[in-house]
Amino acid sequence: MKRGVKVVVIVGVVGLLGVGGWLVTVFQATSEAKAAIISDARVEIVHDLHGLYRFSPKSLQKTVPVGLVFFPGGMADPLAYAPLARAVAAAGYPAILVPLPRRGLFGSGWVPDVLHPALGSIHEDERAARWVVGGHSMGAAIAARLAVEVGKMGGTSIAGLILMGTVQPVNFDMASYKRPVTKIVATNDGLATMAKVGKRRNTLPASTRWVKIEGGNHSQFGWYGSQPGDHAATLSRDEQHQQPINAVLESLRLAGEPRAVPTP
Repeated sequence: MKRGVKVVVIVGVVGLLGVGGWLVTVFQATSEAKAAIISDARVEIVHDLHGLYRFSPKSLQKTVPVGLVFFPGGMADPLAYAPLARAVAAAGYPAILVPLPRRGLFGSGWVPDVLHPALGSIHEDERAARWVVGGHSMGAAIAARLAVEVGKMGGTSIAGLILMGTVQPVNFDMASYKRPVTKIVATNDGLATMAKVGKRRNTLPASTRWVKIEGGNHSQFGWYGSQPGDHAATLSRDEQHQQPINAVLESLRLAGEPRAVPTP
């Protein structure tokens, strides 16, 4: 290999490694998020053999009406959503955080390696009678697909759907979906912009509950750094973090009401 070509190749490789390292840093969970997987007197966390993080209220003595299954955003450290799952468990609902293989890169967020553990966790986990599935960004797309597939099979194990910071559904229509849906959007989201979300509004049920976070952005739905392509938020991370948590807890409360029990 000629010296000039070799230099170009080396510079290119170093550049790619540098960009890759930077991206890993950007999507790394904050110290607060990492601390959220430590069990205490209120919440017990188990990292099981399938790689799932299971959050349980210490007060849980019997099967409760609903729990949460949550998928992280693409490239994001799954632990960046541990504070959300912990808040759900602290409120009395079991939660399952489902990591994406290779963080969803190269299409791995769509493979059976994601859906099968999720379906298994729903069908085998006896902590909740039914489960609300949700996710952020790419994770929301996976949650929507899972909800549709379980519905096609006539299953009643899914009690509802939460779509956070996403334009989903894109490649399919959920306008006739019968379970409760909550769509959480942020006005300063640079990826799932309000314009893009608005164009897909008709693909969701008319009964969809919309939650708008004024001044929030895409990155602050999770506990990680500032995502490339996003817009700046005009409210603090703590302020934005609390609003999705409140919306998720309200969705779980509504899904757990007797009148919310779905029919096949």
